[in-house]
Amino acid sequence: MPQILSHSFHIPVMGIGYTLDTPIKIAKYGVSSAISLAQDDVIERARKYYCEKYGYDFEAITVKEFEFRSKRITAYLNLVNKIVNKEFEQLKNDPQELEKYFSLLPESEDLTLDEMKEKIDPLKPGSIDVNIMTKLDREVPESQDSLTEACSAFKGYAESDVESSIVLSAGMNPRLFTYMQDFKDMFPDENGNIKKQIIVKVSDYRSALIQGKILAKKGLWISEYRIESGLNCGGHAFATEGHLMGPILEEFKTNREARSEEQFAICKEVWLEKGLTVKNDSTQRITVQGGLGTSNERSFLEEHYNVDSTGWGSPFLLVPEATSIDNETLIELSKAGEDEIITSDISPLGIKFTTIKGNSGERIKEQRIADGKPGSPCFKKHLALIKDEDGKIDCTASRAYQKKKIKQLDAEELSSEEYKVKYDRITEKECICDGLAVSFLRKFNLVDNFTNPGVSVCPGPNLAYFNKTYSFKEMVDHIYGKINIIDVPRPNVFLKELNLYVQHLQEKIEKVQLPLSKKAKKGLVNFKENLERGIGYYKELTDYMNAETEAFKKNFNQELEKYLAVISELELAPVEEIRN
Repeated sequence: MPQILSHSFHIPVMGIGYTLDTPIKIAKYGVSSAISLAQDDVIERARKYYCEKYGYDFEAITVKEFEFRSKRITAYLNLVNKIVNKEFEQLKNDPQELEKYFSLLPESEDLTLDEMKEKIDPLKPGSIDVNIMTKLDREVPESQDSLTEACSAFKGYAESDVESSIVLSAGMNPRLFTYMQDFKDMFPDENGNIKKQIIVKVSDYRSALIQGKILAKKGLWISEYRIESGLNCGGHAFATEGHLMGPILEEFKTNREARSEEQFAICKEVWLEKGLTVKNDSTQRITVQGGLGTSNERSFLEEHYNVDSTGWGSPFLLVPEATSIDNETLIELSKAGEDEIITSDISPLGIKFTTIKGNSGERIKEQRIADGKPGSPCFKKHLALIKDEDGKIDCTASRAYQKKKIKQLDAEELSSEEYKVKYDRITEKECICDGLAVSFLRKFNLVDNFTNPGVSVCPGPNLAYFNKTYSFKEMVDHIYGKINIIDVPRPNVFLKELNLYVQHLQEKIEKVQLPLSKKAKKGLVNFKENLERGIGYYKELTDYMNAETEAFKKNFNQELEKYLAVISELELAPVEEIRN
């Protein structure tokens, strides 16, 4: 069998700082990863650090410069690209590094140095991808820059040297989608190649169809759909209405050709109107991430659903060669088990957020509450998205916002129990702007006086089954089944997600306000039915799990029956409590 000279996994974006320099660390070995473009100030400090480390001149881009945010992003991406290409060229002439490159491949084999050199031509570094969370698109009144945050981040990427992909996550942003049309690298060149490609991250099929058509009508081709589990993932959890990963992947697989042809036809029409060379390839890559933990799971997704790559996020938080995390946080992550990894309400975005109990961000928040000073100083205002009755825009995690809300709460005549519930709801929010970046800054001694010190960690539930730090080679070898680094019981990725969704439905039912409207009742019924259909689908899927043992399949089906029984017993609401 000929050796496969490329990787079938990628490292998704994690937090703001955790994968900020991941391409510098591992792209030379052919592994792709994604950089968050959320915070230009952190990016600028990273650029200064790496310029000094690699001996490049550094000239600061200050906030006084017009469009400083996009310029900082462009400068950093150009630097990363320069470093990656330089180190990749050095790797090809370094016997030890060249041997490591080949040893990491999915089908490594013993090769002599001469044999490796004969295979150099098709080798290439991993892609330096970037991520924009499309919902983070506030206007910046304190800046001379007329661009919103998402648009300026996109411009920074679009004007950089890198030839890679931009991952659009968290849904639609019409303003950003329209702005993307202004950059030629988003369209086919004279040879039909698109230098800057688009990856859309979705947690359900319907979203993929809607966004695909919207972008195609603008001539913007989606090269890849990146499917992420709604709940079995790190950071913000965008739960579906009970749609599970397996059925979603089946829908993508079944409609793959028809969907890509339809979107390509729309794009082609726009390209022809613009006088552009039409690219010949209408293939859309399908990748998946969220909760993967074994080589069998990876190979099953590749073979049964024809996915092109699988994303491995949380496990790489424990790989210092790949991600940048301070030692204290690294220890907290390695010790976190199932009981410590929780889905919380700490995010100012009002979206569920997966984190671990007792991290430094939580400890500092609780100490501020105990001191009678709840909330965080709001230096960066990236999540200042709430407009109050006075028209002022603020972040729900900020000290000013929480102080105002607590004052309003004090004016209400509430029982102590009611007061505490509302007080806790106000003060539970954390500054994740700084929280998701400060660990990177701590690691390299880059923290300044305008950075909140608490670290917010964002692993997915899957981290619970990885309990120490690992070398890069150990993790890659585990992904490809060359070794096994998990020594604790771990549920299958599909079962884990199902468990999380059953819990999610139980919580929705417990929090529902009675009397229940017909619309709310219909939503809960649909959620329940989607889970039941998903379980039915999984019962048939075991016939295709050829790499698993009969004992595994038996246990898998027993677990499905258990969850089906739990769902069947859930009472959505008494009939008399339903209103129009």
